[in-house]
Order: sequence, then C-alpha cells, then structure tokens
Amino acid sequence: MINISKPFIGEEEKQAVLDVMGSGMIVQGPKVKELEEKFAKLCGTKYAVALNSGTAALHTALYAMNIKPGDEVITTPFSFVASSNCIVMQGAVPVFADIDEKTFDIDPKKIKEKITKKTKAILPVHLYGQVCDMKAIREIADEHNLLILEDACQAVNAELDGKKAGSFGDTAAFSLYATKNIMCGEGGIITTNNEKYAEFAKRFRHHGQSEQTRYEYYDLGYNYRMSDTAAAIALEQLKRLENFTKKRIENAAFLTEQLRKIKGITTPFIQKNVKHVFHQYTVKVEEDFSLSRDELLTKLKAGGINPAIFYPKPLHMHPFYLQMNHKEGDFPVAEEVSKKVLSLPVHPLLTKEDIQKICEGIRQL
Repeated sequence: MINISKPFIGEEEKQAVLDVMGSGMIVQGPKVKELEEKFAKLCGTKYAVALNSGTAALHTALYAMNIKPGDEVITTPFSFVASSNCIVMQGAVPVFADIDEKTFDIDPKKIKEKITKKTKAILPVHLYGQVCDMKAIREIADEHNLLILEDACQAVNAELDGKKAGSFGDTAAFSLYATKNIMCGEGGIITTNNEKYAEFAKRFRHHGQSEQTRYEYYDLGYNYRMSDTAAAIALEQLKRLENFTKKRIENAAFLTEQLRKIKGITTPFIQKNVKHVFHQYTVKVEEDFSLSRDELLTKLKAGGINPAIFYPKPLHMHPFYLQMNHKEGDFPVAEEVSKKVLSLPVHPLLTKEDIQKICEGIRQL
C-alpha cells in the first residue's frame, strides 16, 4: 500500500533517544533548549518555545497574547479542528471567514467583513504547506490594531517572498506530530520576536511558574512541556529538513506534470513568490471527472494507493460548532471545496515508481 504519510526514523534518531535515556535528563532539558535555539534560527525569529503538541502550541500562543474570554479571533473553517478549538479553550470566540478557492487559505477580503469591536486577533492557517497572503493580512491587522497568530502546523520551512513561515505573525505555532514534514512523534513549537510572549509561553507550559522562580505560580498553567527524548528526535529531523522539503517539492512537481492534463482533476495552485512545502498534495476532483471524489478514493484504495480527504466537512458544520449558530451555506467556498479535495501521497519516502503508480491509477480511472 502506498500510504498518505510515512514517518522517517533513521539510526540517528534512535541513537539520539538512547543518548538521552542514558543521560538521566529525560524531561525538558538541554535538548529542548537546543531545539528552541535552532528552530528560532530556522524561522528567523528571536525566540522559540517547545511544547508537547501543536495544539498546546496554539493554545499557549493565544494565552501569551492575552486572548481572554469573550474576545473574538478570526480564523478559517477549513482546517483541522485544533485551529479553532484552541480559541474556545481560552474562552474566546472563533469567528470564521471563508477561504480562497484556489489556495484553500483564508481569504483576506472575508476577514475584513468579520471584524467587530470584540475582535482581538487573526489566526490564519497555512493549509497544506502554503503560506497565506500575509502581506494583506498584516495590513488588515495593523489597520484595526489586531494581533496575528500563524497556524504554521503544516508549514515548517515554507516561505513567502523569501521569509519563513513563523516569522510573519506576533506569534506562530508549529506541529511536530508523526505525519508532519518533520516530527518527533508528538510535539509543538511557538516562534515569536516578543520577549514577553516567550516568557508567558514558558510559564504556561509549566503550571504557571517561571523558570527563574520555581514553585512561584503567577497564573494558571498546564503541563505542556516537551521531553528531551522528543527534542532529540526533532533535532535529528531538523538536519534532514532541507532534503525532506526538496523531495516533497520534486514529488509534487512530478504529480502535477502527470495529472494536470487529466480532465476533471485540478492540480494545486501555487501563489507567486511562495515556497509551498507540500505537507499535503491536494487536488480537486471536479464534476467532469469520470467518478465522484469518494468513488475515486475507494477505487484508488482498492488498487493499493491510500489517499485521504483533508477535510471532508468544514468546521462550522460539525455538531460542536453548529451549537454556535452556524449553519450550512454560511461559508460556501469552504463547503464546496470540502466536497472536491483529495490529498495524494507526496511524502519524501515515495519512489518514482510509487508516484507513477498513483498517476497511472488516476489516469486509468
């Protein structure tokens, strides 16, 4: 089976874990500190704070920016649920704005329509590994005195105009979950240029206590710390990041070359001046394809190819968010896109034969 994702775990990662286990410093320690320093350097920010998941990173970033109960945060309805759940976890209100039908990212024009006196922040998601239109979003944020939290969980090493994802917002959150472009099993990282936000994040991940003053609790906090074993894996993965990224981009280019001439398949749109890192390679299966999207998915699986749908239903149409007075038809672009998208394997462990099999399978169908 050609799977949608396949984590790479080399001998270096295994040895790094064994070294940590032998050191006696297993929880947050020197490996976490080293990872934070190297990740901040990668993104071009002053600070990075490591946590135990991407969701923890999103939650912690909102806390650090002082998002409080009743505040409104504008985000996309077309994402993994953590993007909006973290807003609710802070007692704030997620306000959805529709997406661009080509990039699948939040539409800046729709953001403007959602701003109220209660709006405190914008949370754009760099979906599938393509950076949002951050120039337009920054202009909106500055005009209305709003903060920006980049959800860069799918976009490590992505760029816009030569600038890395994670360096556009007031804060940014990354995920190092097992299926991400680099991983440590479970993990997350915040990046920021704001010293205060970095300090608040460090307190929040450790039960509200400062690293300078133990057992002095300044505020509510959680156990969101990253272990040194996880950090050791992530450090080895960072060494592979450029090669992983290059391979994903090459695989995506080959897929596009083979698929773009097939009637009814719309290959990914890439914005100008963007380095798309293809966490997912997502096509749209249009009405003039010979099968429906779901039929194509089923037949590809039967042929030994395992694609996936990210995401089959926008967030506002799920039971939890329907309670917040949402209904079908509120975000028509996201709803339409969710019926068409199909993500094909693009990970760096694919062989050329694997990719040819994917393309030929679709061409035959």
